[in-house]
Amino acid sequence: MSTLRKDTVLLTGASGGFGIEFAVQLEQLGYRLLLHGRDRARLQMTLNVLKRPQDHKLIMAELSSRKFMEDLIEEVKQEQHLVGLINNAGFGLWGGFERSESVPQLDVIRTDLLAPVAITHALIPQLIRHHGFIINVSSLAGESPLPYMSTYAAAKAGLTYWSEALRAELKGKIRVVTLAPGPSPTGFRKISGAPTGKGGRFRSTAQTVVSAALETLKNGGGYCVPGIRHRLLWLLQKAVPRSLALNVMARYLKP
Repeated sequence: MSTLRKDTVLLTGASGGFGIEFAVQLEQLGYRLLLHGRDRARLQMTLNVLKRPQDHKLIMAELSSRKFMEDLIEEVKQEQHLVGLINNAGFGLWGGFERSESVPQLDVIRTDLLAPVAITHALIPQLIRHHGFIINVSSLAGESPLPYMSTYAAAKAGLTYWSEALRAELKGKIRVVTLAPGPSPTGFRKISGAPTGKGGRFRSTAQTVVSAALETLKNGGGYCVPGIRHRLLWLLQKAVPRSLALNVMARYLKP
């Protein structure tokens, strides 16, 4: 082990998008990282961009599988200096709900909502013991229904409200950040199959999003909509009547 302090953070979904940027910035802050992902080659790429790869650990697990998720939990429970948990893993599917298979839709809910709840519940005793922190990576998609991405929006809505309630319950014990970014160049659209569209004016970089989350954490936790562009989109969501927003998004996202 190097001079890196032993304070350890579990980062799920570390193999792309916000995950890589979280890994880079957390290492700069001096943390040892447990880097979770599903694809070993992609996870290794994250490790390769870090300055002290020998200090960190890779954990492979498919979070939509209860068995693999429980294996991850048991492995992390062995850590003596776990001070942080970042629930970043997640994905979405684009397309008409009635034309899609049920298993992938359920996997979205398992990965984006049920896994964070289960992992957090299991690790809370360790985090409380070390006065640690939790960052739940939700989305502005959780602030309003999304036609043709209905399951993803529902999962993120659940994650946001659960995370905010948890923040109130754990006040004084654990700092909790609910991170709700808007469109970002993370590869999400490519994976989900959603159209790229013309939403570039509202996009923020992964660096901006992660920096905002860590700044919110530094200030004691809270609900974080990162960057001016995402906050503008958030305000627009609140100002526009839901029926109008639904019609606009249905036209925009319709296959």
